Amino acid sequence: MSAAVSMRDALYEAPGPKTRRRVAIGTAISLVALAALVAFVIRQFYINDQLNPRYWSFFARWTTWRFLLRGFLGTIRVALVAGILAMGLGLLLMLGRISSSKVLSGICHVITDLFRSLPSLLLIYFFFLVIPKYGLKMPSFWMITIPVALAASGVLAEVFRAGVNAVPKGQTEAAMSLGMTHGKITRKIVLPQALRIVIPSLVSQLVVVVKDTTVAYVVSYPDLMQNARVLISNYDALVSMYFVVALIYIAINYATNRFSIYLAHRSGAKIISRTEENPV
Repeated sequence: MSAAVSMRDALYEAPGPKTRRRVAIGTAISLVALAALVAFVIRQFYINDQLNPRYWSFFARWTTWRFLLRGFLGTIRVALVAGILAMGLGLLLMLGRISSSKVLSGICHVITDLFRSLPSLLLIYFFFLVIPKYGLKMPSFWMITIPVALAASGVLAEVFRAGVNAVPKGQTEAAMSLGMTHGKITRKIVLPQALRIVIPSLVSQLVVVVKDTTVAYVVSYPDLMQNARVLISNYDALVSMYFVVALIYIAINYATNRFSIYLAHRSGAKIISRTEENPV
């Protein structure tokens, strides 16, 4: 198991006693300010009658949670399929980017930068409004999944390339001295190590994919947010519903991040955490 390195130690030298005391004071002030903010928000909820039981009582019904569960499963399906497609396309773009062909490398470079630059919402509108005009009709599932996958593939291509660059160049040079071809070196030596290095980052990127699925309402796909909007219309409970849905998304993304840390431990990758403690 690899030791965790704190973000502070990775960027700065260890703080002295005075700095630690200032950090402790700043942390205490921040906690007091956060508590005051939470109290203010609760007070505003109370003043605007948002704590009225009629805005919260429907959460005690199984039908509410069953409907949200259907949306949750829809979100997970889109995120998983989009994540798999993005990883496959990102890997292909990376391989093209590092190829010896300057034409192929240039094309993959342009495509990667294009997908990294375009917002996923713009791609969704393209698939929803433009593609059908040319006679290509697809289910709402693919209208949200493909654009999200394309937008993520550009980022993942760079993640893969970073993993390839992290493999020591001496291994490639040693393999070339043994007469191995560039393709065999990439396939048998570079890629296995690069994938092991970037697996935690790939899983963490799923957090972005999950967040991109929240605009599925554009294509009327029944994901978590779309089902929440239906419940808001039925119960006129905008604040309470969005509050609960936000907690669900926080739980999903937190679990994904913890899973990426677990994979980093299993793969022996070096972890840079936010604190000095091991992220277990």
